[in-house]
Amino acid sequence: MRALKLVALMLLGVACAKESGNNSSTASSTASSGGSIDLTGAGATFPYPIYSKWFSDYAQQSGVRINYQSIGSGGGIRQLSEQTVDFGASDSPMSDEEMAKAKGGPIIHIPTVLGADVVTYNLPGVSAALRLTPDVIAGIFLGNIRKWNDTRIASLNAGVSLPNQDILVVHRSDGSGTTYIFTDYLNTAAPAWKSIGKGKEVKWPVGVGAKGNEGVAGQVKQTPGAIGYVELAYAKQNNLSIAAVRNKSGQFVAASVPAVTAAAAGVAKSLPPNTDYRISIVDGPGADAYPISSFTWILAYQHQRDAVKGKKLVDFLNWALTDGEKEAPTLDYAPLPADMAGKVKARVATIDYSGAK
Repeated sequence: MRALKLVALMLLGVACAKESGNNSSTASSTASSGGSIDLTGAGATFPYPIYSKWFSDYAQQSGVRINYQSIGSGGGIRQLSEQTVDFGASDSPMSDEEMAKAKGGPIIHIPTVLGADVVTYNLPGVSAALRLTPDVIAGIFLGNIRKWNDTRIASLNAGVSLPNQDILVVHRSDGSGTTYIFTDYLNTAAPAWKSIGKGKEVKWPVGVGAKGNEGVAGQVKQTPGAIGYVELAYAKQNNLSIAAVRNKSGQFVAASVPAVTAAAAGVAKSLPPNTDYRISIVDGPGADAYPISSFTWILAYQHQRDAVKGKKLVDFLNWALTDGEKEAPTLDYAPLPADMAGKVKARVATIDYSGAK
């Protein structure tokens, strides 16, 4: 029976991947309709809801049209490295090795907003938000916890009637910053996960893959017994159940803008003056902090090869770090701490387009 369910999920994954591709194409063509494209970008699906709004609003205000393909962080890094787009976007900071391979020279990381990975699940008849610890989450995604009524889950959720039902794990199939955040958290907070490690792609012990946050959300929504991880906005848009996760202070916290802001508060104040902003805030301190929180970054070449495009990119980034930040909470993202936003704008000012060829 379990094998049949997995086969069914894999078939569903193909359908979701096609749907995700169609959604990305539609989003891109919508953003670019009505005129020529001024800038092109590609990358993370994690911030796509807020980036899509930013690009639309900025086009109305400035006339500058930005075409963004939400293909996943790994794809965005590859396309920027090959210089096939004007900017990339990622929820996973580039490694030194990745940066060394970029054809256009030094790349800078520009944090834009903060968001949350949430553990989402489909359990018909269970209305209470489940409470999960990092060890239990790791146990589920390692395949060691296979039933929803396992005592390790039930002991955290007294009074909740959990079904004797198989747990069907859904994970990302593409190179993903959302996966990086999730595995970075498990690698930090759950010792058993050390055997898997962290990355945009990992060798999943169990489960089936889906493309993009859209694909994972779609599979979880359509599959009773499923569990997965997505960015908070995708879970809310699909009316998915979201688990409260025990943080480093021992408190069970649900993802929210204030909880993500709390996770970033301590880090923002302690950044050194020479930071390159490739930082992690998972499993941070604070009773109110949501533990699977992260910055997301726009990636840009320090030295722009096209002066016109370079100036348009810098102008957009400055707008995003001021006017754009105000819109973040409406889509369940946390804006950058105010003092940090000013420092990031100073970082943007180091982008050189005056000597472009």
